[in-house]
Amino acid sequence: MYTVSIIGTGYVADFYMRSLQTFSDIKVLKVYDINPERLKVFCDYWQVTPASSLAEVLGQESAEKPSLVLNLTNPHAHYEVSKACLEAGLHVYSEKPLSIRMDHAFELHALAKEKNLILSSAPCSYLSEVAQTIWLALRNQMIGQPLLVYAELDDDYVTQAPYQKWMSESGAPWPYEDEFKVGCTLEHAGYYLSWLMMMFGSVEKVVAASAELIKNKIPGVSKTAPDYSTATLFFKSGIVARITCGIVAPHNHGLRIIGDDGVIEVNESWNNAATVKVRKRFVLRRRLVNSPFAKKVKLKGPTHPMAPRKGATAMNFALGPYEILQSIKDGRNSRSTADFSLHLNEVTLAIQNAMDNTGVQIMKTECPELLPMPWAGALK
Repeated sequence: MYTVSIIGTGYVADFYMRSLQTFSDIKVLKVYDINPERLKVFCDYWQVTPASSLAEVLGQESAEKPSLVLNLTNPHAHYEVSKACLEAGLHVYSEKPLSIRMDHAFELHALAKEKNLILSSAPCSYLSEVAQTIWLALRNQMIGQPLLVYAELDDDYVTQAPYQKWMSESGAPWPYEDEFKVGCTLEHAGYYLSWLMMMFGSVEKVVAASAELIKNKIPGVSKTAPDYSTATLFFKSGIVARITCGIVAPHNHGLRIIGDDGVIEVNESWNNAATVKVRKRFVLRRRLVNSPFAKKVKLKGPTHPMAPRKGATAMNFALGPYEILQSIKDGRNSRSTADFSLHLNEVTLAIQNAMDNTGVQIMKTECPELLPMPWAGALK
């Protein structure tokens, strides 16, 4: 039985609990939150054991330590909490971002390396059925040589939505102040960026722009994070990708990978079982035509447990933690590494902080080459 402990019982923690339940060999050891009322509600709802202090979660007040700590705290607390976990000798999986400051991310990376610990961050949907299906289609050259990617992560005009009524399964409110202060790019870019890093490797340079278009999102706060960003990413492998994030334009989570022989399409990054389509290109008389008929592509055999749909997502948030736990048991390198998370953090911050005057940014980090999931070896 694998054991995990959880720090932070806010909105996203319910998604993790529901996802953890899809793996029968994971046990939640202890749960902690600085808000005792919220902690009690969460633990009563999920029937898990509360901890009275952070030290108790870290095993400093008991002999029992978890195999992995899930850091699900407020983004501004990610660095401090992850550092405490690493210093206590525990492997850490953090909600995104790894850190809102790159110097802190480098510090956490160095600390994990020094102590020979696993440090990783969300999102983990690159380990999902949909992402692995796309990657296998690329490896099978179903669209020939991939050249260009268009990735959209627009979530509609969120500030006009009834977001103050949004509640998690156990009753936690959607943390709109954190969302608006941290920004949609740091919150969402990783959903497609992690897929592209897995498939195409390291980003060499970023040319980006971002802006705050909607003012006064939070009463009394004059400036929040950019609510729109767009970036062109130049990968060392030669692929070029354009990624857009925003909470202004109508909902669009589409991804298109364009090759010299066709296009791979998917319309939703937040659904682990989203349909993957391949659309061929051909000449008809004197016209170049992208086929109106797309072929659906699906993996052969079982993949991973699917979490029940909750709200806007149909994602298993435990895929990353489970990959780490399995790698520890198997004595192998995890696909969810500190190097991967550090590169993801750097590229995301480069996009978020670009504003309108940054220009070309050369990345200092690189991500490792990943192996496909063992169940992603053949298509139907």
